[in-house]
Amino acid sequence: MIFRQLFDPQSSTYTYLLADEATREALLIDPVFEQARRDAALIDELGLKLKWTLETHVHADHVTGAWLLREKLGSRIAISKAGGADGADRLLLANERIEFGKRQLQTLATPGHTSGCMTYVLDDQSAAFTGDALLIRGCGRTDFQQGDARTLFRSVRERIFSLPDRCLVYPGHDYRGLTVTSVGEEKLYNPRLGEAVGEGDFVGYMTHLGLPHPKQMEAAVPANLKCGKPIHQTAQEPEWAPLTYTFAGIWEVQPHWLEEHLREVQIVDVREPAEFNGPLGHVPGAQLIPLGTLNEKVSLLKKSEPLVVVCRSGARSAQATVLLGKAGFDKVANLSGGMLRWRAQRFTVDGGTE
Repeated sequence: MIFRQLFDPQSSTYTYLLADEATREALLIDPVFEQARRDAALIDELGLKLKWTLETHVHADHVTGAWLLREKLGSRIAISKAGGADGADRLLLANERIEFGKRQLQTLATPGHTSGCMTYVLDDQSAAFTGDALLIRGCGRTDFQQGDARTLFRSVRERIFSLPDRCLVYPGHDYRGLTVTSVGEEKLYNPRLGEAVGEGDFVGYMTHLGLPHPKQMEAAVPANLKCGKPIHQTAQEPEWAPLTYTFAGIWEVQPHWLEEHLREVQIVDVREPAEFNGPLGHVPGAQLIPLGTLNEKVSLLKKSEPLVVVCRSGARSAQATVLLGKAGFDKVANLSGGMLRWRAQRFTVDGGTE
């Protein structure tokens, strides 16, 4: 079997590619909208045919790439019937089988984080893909989307922990860089759900987590209830750079690409002068045009050359790309993460402080 564990740094989401080596039929578990181009490229390079995209649940922290991949590659979408999503090709119940070539996954209903959570178990029980029901030394929260702590406790203890101890557990997220655990490990060491923990202890723990809601929740949940179908049709993919298209309709370029192509594009920084010359510094060669003056100074820029827009975090520059698009610029992209990500990845700046 072909297996790849893929990662989206923005939401710390793991996407899993599984394929039957003989038939080349493949499936993706929990694809991310912004990473659909990456996933499609990998599938093409490996000579695979994407048969299914599977969702472990209706996500609140990112938008699924299921709809976009169906448009690109002709794959079909499968999600738990209990999740309430529209637009899927198959609504799954417990103990069903999803085939890809000579291999298959079995569905386990593991609600609690949300009402429609599913765990997918490989046919030989060597691996399980648990979404947010069981994380590495943790679990998903239970305070929204019909979550219920008692239900989650029983889902993990009665269903996931009934799998062989050797079964590897691949979670939907990890925020520390960990990639895989096992049923046996989590029985022993999971501080929330280990075998020594009682149901009442778990419920009390989860009731008092006090976490803020995910930042993308208001946009992600409605979008995922439509299997990731955007309100507006996605634009034609540009060819001047390996851009990603966000669910908000913004083309973005990653810092590492810009760092390698600084002399090939126009760079416009839309912060205020004090920020441009402040502690974060600015991208070498960037031209300062504050967002409030962009419309009146747009004539300073060349429509024939690619243009990357920069700000502190990527928010103001995203707005600037929309303004430039309306002004007739068709080769424009936002710098993903802005100067904060540029500095975090330790790329060269002009000015600034350590």
